[in-house]
Amino acid sequence: MKIVFLDAATMGDTDMSSISALGEFVCYPSSTPEEARLRVADADVAILNKILVNKEFLDAAPKLRLVCEAGTGINNIDTDLCAQRGVLVRNVAGYSTDSVAQTAWMHILNLAGLAFHYNAYARDGRYSSGSIHVDAGHPFTELAGKTLGIVGMGAIGHKVAAIGEAFGMKVIYYSTSGTAHCKEYPSVSLDELLRTSDVISIHAPYNAATAGLIDYEGLCKMKPTAYLVNTGRGGIAVEADLARAIDEGRIAGAGIDVYEKEPLQPGHPYLTCAHPERLLLSPHIAWYSKEARQRLAEEMANNIKLGW
Repeated sequence: MKIVFLDAATMGDTDMSSISALGEFVCYPSSTPEEARLRVADADVAILNKILVNKEFLDAAPKLRLVCEAGTGINNIDTDLCAQRGVLVRNVAGYSTDSVAQTAWMHILNLAGLAFHYNAYARDGRYSSGSIHVDAGHPFTELAGKTLGIVGMGAIGHKVAAIGEAFGMKVIYYSTSGTAHCKEYPSVSLDELLRTSDVISIHAPYNAATAGLIDYEGLCKMKPTAYLVNTGRGGIAVEADLARAIDEGRIAGAGIDVYEKEPLQPGHPYLTCAHPERLLLSPHIAWYSKEARQRLAEEMANNIKLGW
């Protein structure tokens, strides 16, 4: 069995011996569409993360029996065509739940706690030259008693909600599928969630129901003291609208880990906003803990064993 990993660079130093033990394993850091078609010509299994699996790809891979997504989302794979060709598609769900929840809370705590402001204040001389022992002009926000609104109450949303409860927050959620399957917390309309939440955390997939879900009109419904955090998918919050809302003070700030086009492009509204201190950015890192990547590798190996 020949296993080809077409874009393995994002796995970093992850131990993939559990995969290599299953057959001939060829690993490429990245592949252009043309390179990918050449590299799967004699492959039985293709592992990929962002590579498009379309007609051209499948036509170039006559031996292919299994496509393993190195992640959860399979928007890059034509699953219907794979089914027609008899090619199995397997993804990995749940490997990054703890990692993403932790990153969401990294954003929430840094935003509400003004961590970057305080670090700069203590380092640049303002604290040393001050007459009192605190930065009296910038009190942080206490989360206890505030409302945490979750967009998408799946496994990650549920984990984020539980941490919010530990901080003494009230939790509500909006179901992007229209089915209020979680009974632990109140399910509300998007309008109510936007109007009443002090922190909104997005944990939904990107699809027809969520594309552009939170636009300028929606952002203007939020409290001017509220924060928006997106570790779900780029494009769920309209990026230009969010940058505008932040600059206008419609909301207090935002923490963003995912983008409509990745990597983040030069000249993007997030990089040119007038108030960068209100916007905390991270490079789609939420899934990337060492532990999460190792779980991903082990589960991909299991998918190959089960699909072979």
